[in-house]
Amino acid sequence: MKRLFDFSAALLGLILLSPLLIAAAIAVRLDSPGPSFFRQERVGRGGPPFRILKFRTMTEGGSGPQITVGADRRITRVGAFLRRTKLDELPQLLNVVRGDMSLVGPRPEVPRYVACYSERDRRIVLSVRPGITDLASIRFHDESAVLAREADPERAYVEKILPRKLRLYRHYVRRQSLGYDLAIILKTLCVVAGKSR
Repeated sequence: MKRLFDFSAALLGLILLSPLLIAAAIAVRLDSPGPSFFRQERVGRGGPPFRILKFRTMTEGGSGPQITVGADRRITRVGAFLRRTKLDELPQLLNVVRGDMSLVGPRPEVPRYVACYSERDRRIVLSVRPGITDLASIRFHDESAVLAREADPERAYVEKILPRKLRLYRHYVRRQSLGYDLAIILKTLCVVAGKSR
């Protein structure tokens, strides 16, 4: 039931949002040199990696940490808007259609942060498809600003934020249901609408 809902909703979303997706892709290309899309290896259900898809929000070829901190200089003008409105995440609807992801589920991490998971967390969190949104995405919607106040943002992420995210991931896995997914999607839309004002 969950997979059928994910596939149908993601496919419908891609169709209905296609004008917006095309406009965003063009805006990214016009704003700075480089491709419209950004692909990054993340860890999927059961452990195998997959390539997550987003609109590119940073300058092409820039180096730096794998987390975004505050007003990161790598973020482009269009990228800042896409991040604030979460429109940069919309291409992940393609990941959902392909079966890499769900609409709702623990956010997929890069391998270096999954390496910090305990064996218990690996077993529980990676037992489901990762999602576009989840409880942790709602709770830490201002994560970048929080990390900007830390002397060592990457260490703060691993030692302070990631453990709290993992607790929320485990909670979701235990409680997951279609009704719970719908509630999380609605709550996510409310948070995004509030940030976009």
